[in-house]
Parts: sequence; structure tokens; C-alpha cells
Amino acid sequence: MTYEKTKGGVWTRRQALKGAGAIGMGLALSGLAAPALRAQEKRPIRFLNCETGKDTLAFFAKMAAEYQEKAGVEVIVDSVPLDEAFTKITNGIRSGTPYDVANVGFIGQVLLLAEEEQIVPLNELTDEFKWGNNILFPIDGKIYWYPFDYNLALVYYRKDLYEAKGLSVPKTWDAFAGNCEALVEGRQKGCLFPIGSNGAANWMSFAFLWAEGVKLFDDQWNVIIDNDEMKPKAAAYLDFMARLYATMPPGALQAGYSDVLSNLVAGTVAHGAYAGRVYEAAVRDNPDMGGRLGIMPYMDSAGKQTAVSHGYDGWVVLKTDNTGNAMEFMRWLTTDRMVDFLHTAPVHFQPARLDIYDDQRWRDNALIKQFSAEIDQMRNLVTDGSVILTSIDTQGPRPDVRPGKVFESFVMPEMLQNKILRGMDSAEAVAQAAAKMRDVIK
Repeated sequence: MTYEKTKGGVWTRRQALKGAGAIGMGLALSGLAAPALRAQEKRPIRFLNCETGKDTLAFFAKMAAEYQEKAGVEVIVDSVPLDEAFTKITNGIRSGTPYDVANVGFIGQVLLLAEEEQIVPLNELTDEFKWGNNILFPIDGKIYWYPFDYNLALVYYRKDLYEAKGLSVPKTWDAFAGNCEALVEGRQKGCLFPIGSNGAANWMSFAFLWAEGVKLFDDQWNVIIDNDEMKPKAAAYLDFMARLYATMPPGALQAGYSDVLSNLVAGTVAHGAYAGRVYEAAVRDNPDMGGRLGIMPYMDSAGKQTAVSHGYDGWVVLKTDNTGNAMEFMRWLTTDRMVDFLHTAPVHFQPARLDIYDDQRWRDNALIKQFSAEIDQMRNLVTDGSVILTSIDTQGPRPDVRPGKVFESFVMPEMLQNKILRGMDSAEAVAQAAAKMRDVIK
């Protein structure tokens, strides 16, 4: 099977990797046979949802009732955290009670399901639309999932503090670090980028490295971060991060997603990384802060290249004896109800489908109106081919478990810790990380 090579590969930063690892990523579906198809009745559609926000759960409850009234088909919605999704999917297949539609946030799992013929192509739903960059991941021209959003890690900054200090939006590492240093005042710190062995660090702290042009693998899956071209760049990145660390609040080693989010919303850090949820949280918890926060991509050392850290979510349709009904339901969900679904997290659910940005129904939302300029920036980041759109587990020439193993083993955060906490020479920290990468991908 051949895969289309797209900029940055095909994996995401999601911790769903751990759900896959619990089963054994390479063998998770080994020996499973797709159910024999038979004439379909108006049987219930089993839907696995992993978006557990209050408004999204309310949407799915209402959606199920509406679809039963419209089509006479019951939709049974199970909701679990994303890192439990793949286990639920595979357990359902093994037990003979598979889901008909499932939420997946890790493209490696989508490709594994496709290879084992457990899911069906969705081209009839996707082909009529235009999509953002690096989001469909076709296999031999077939699209096996319906991506509903991007979750890009972007750099947030305090616009009001920039204005007060006469600072400009930085284009280089030196300028960014200088701005962080200039904005340390008392309890207010310059930035927060996690350095612990966790998913937050994997997602939020390495896009500076991608902007610098660093790659973990060559086209033959050789680890190259310590070769003559990459090693000096990676070492310079570690020096830069050590400079940033001096401006961070205590606890960067333990910081996770919620810590960065809460510090940004509270205004205790001047810079940090996250997806669109920051604006939603600010409106809810600290309304004045939403208008003070701007966004920018990660930058390189020379001011020539920008990047964002990749992330996304989508749905798959499983190959069951109810696939026909499931496809009818999906067409309804992704047309008649797509805008309503996206409105349950209006800024965080950054559309993957480009037509939605110009859909007046989608635009007619209070939060989208309030942050329209920022949303247009986000749109540009997924349509501008010059922006590097990748992450640790989207490295490499094609879909493969090896980038995922690097992600899950926390090699990259440990490289940061060796430099920042242990005082290791930057070049040595890179060399040690490369050695561990080679070990974990054996």
C-alpha cells in the first residue's frame, strides 16, 4: 500500500497514543475479520464521541433526538475521553458489537483501521469540499476519515503589554526571548512552555525546532537529528529554550495543558502556547483578557520561517452490517448539523473544511464575531503552504509507528530537561536524544 506524502507526515500529538499502546499498535487489530454485510434495517447507530465539553455533549443529545425524528433511526451516543477511544473501538470489534461511527484524534489509528479493512472510505462525503493543508491523509486516493477540526498549538502573547512596552511581534528567537525577558515583572512571568515528560511539552514546546528546519528522520527512517546539518540547529534551540526557561514561572517541569491555559487566562504569563480554547476560557473566566491576547506562529532563529504544532480530530465509519445507515447519518451530520456542532466550541474547533470559514451561519456566532481577526489568522496558517505544519509524531516520510514511539517515550522533553535542569552541554543533549530515538524505534 502506498501513502500520499504530505508535509509533515500523518501522526498527531494526541495522547491517544497511550490508548493504542495498551493494545499494541502494530498488532491491535491482527486477526480481526470485518463483519459480513447483510441487508440493512433501520437499526440503531452506535456513535463513539470523544468531545466531552458540556455544550458538545448537549449537542449530541439533541442531535440524536432530531435524527430519530427525521429518519426513524435511533442514535446511541457513548462519550469517553479521547485517550480511551481506540481501546473502545477495538474492543467493540473484537466482541462483535462494533461502533458504526467513531471519533478518532490520532491518524495512525485511522490508518491502522484502514489497513485492516475495518473502516470504509468517505470520499463521497469529503470530495465535494476544499480542505486545509495536511489534513485528509489519503491512501491510494481514498479518504478514510472526516476531519472536523484542527487543534493547532499557537503562541499567545499579551498585546496590551507589547503596546505598553513598545515591543514588536518577534520574527526571530532572539527577539522572542528578549520580549519574554522584558515582560518579567513581579508575579508576571515572561512565558510558559512545558518541559516535563508529558503530552503538553510534546505538543507545545517544539514547533520552534520545526520552524528552524529540524527533522527527526530522513526518507529511509534514519534518525538524523544529530547529523552535521541538524545537530547545530537542535543545539541552538536548546540554548534558546534555556534562555526562555529563566523567564518562566516555577513548575514548568510539572506544567500540563491546564496549567498553560490557566496561566494565560489569568494573565500571569505574557506568552504561552495552546489552541483556540484559550479565547473561550478567557471569555468565560476572565472576560477582559480575551481582547488582550494575540496569536502568532512559532518562528525560527533567522526570521525566515514559521511553524505551528499539528493537531486534529475526525470521525470514521466502521465496516459493519449497519454501514449504509451510518453513511446516511454522517451525510446529515456533516451537512445539516456541522455548523451547530462546531458552534459548541466555536474558536477551539478550528474548521478543517475551508468553505465553513465563509459560511454565514458559522460566522453568525458571538465568539466567532468577537475573535474574527484571530480566526482569520488561524485560517491562514492552514492555507499558507510556507507555514510548516508538523509535530513530533508527524515526522518522517510516511505513516509509521516510529514517530509515535518517539512521541510516547518523551525523548524530546528529556532532551530539554538534560539541558535546562541538568546543565548538559547542548550538543551532548542532542546526541543523547538521538541515541535514545534509535533505541526506541528498533
